[in-house]
Amino acid sequence: MRTRAQQQWFLILGLFVVLLVRLTDARADDLAGGFDSANKLYEEGKYPAAAEAYDKLLASGNVSEALYFNRGNAEFKLGQLGRAIASYRQAQCLAPRDPELRANLRLARTRARGGSTYSSDRWRNWLGDLSLNEWTVLTSLALWLVFILLALGQWRPVLKAKLRNCLLVSSLAVVFLGICLGIMVNDEFFSTSAIVVTGEADVRNGPLEESPAIFKVRDGIELTITDKKDGWLLVTDPAQRKGWLRQDQVIIFEAGRRPGIKS
Repeated sequence: MRTRAQQQWFLILGLFVVLLVRLTDARADDLAGGFDSANKLYEEGKYPAAAEAYDKLLASGNVSEALYFNRGNAEFKLGQLGRAIASYRQAQCLAPRDPELRANLRLARTRARGGSTYSSDRWRNWLGDLSLNEWTVLTSLALWLVFILLALGQWRPVLKAKLRNCLLVSSLAVVFLGICLGIMVNDEFFSTSAIVVTGEADVRNGPLEESPAIFKVRDGIELTITDKKDGWLLVTDPAQRKGWLRQDQVIIFEAGRRPGIKS
């Protein structure tokens, strides 16, 4: 039999749960309403207002592939190719196989290169068909299969000969998937890129405004960051040219972090 104090505690707990559920539902409704409002602004051609509305949703902690995708579309309509590419790449982290997203990202990259078709290594495109989590799951499953086959061989020695080929294939799969996973981990956590967001920027031979310019990069060009110094970035472009670029002229893209755009 419950005491009066226990009944009061259960009542308080029940009220707390109900309040929490209602607050969660209300927040979800607010986010859905905000997303619909932003989409309506986009459909009406009010692209600056739509982009701002998407930014507010992101600032509230709402993250989704659709939100980044729509934000990228609004920025693309505004001619902000670098910011559009950054948004599309964030969306791609969440939905790597979305065909419409891939098409829009390819279009933005091609436009940023003055109409030159953007192309990347086929094997990297293939790796990008799966997310980091999916590669991790596949590698783990292959490794567990090896452990299970080894355990079966110990439990029933008579099966060792029959399991030898399966064990060999499974071991090779672990090695192959492990290499793919390692490449993805390096790209996600140890590789940082910069996406130019100004109309045109000078890449200089030193981290000073007085340093002579080596070459120029335009809005939307993606660069690899190898060093940082006093507000300057040492970058490498797709043609493997190196130089220093002001940090305020780019968006720094770090895929391994929680999706979000840092400038």
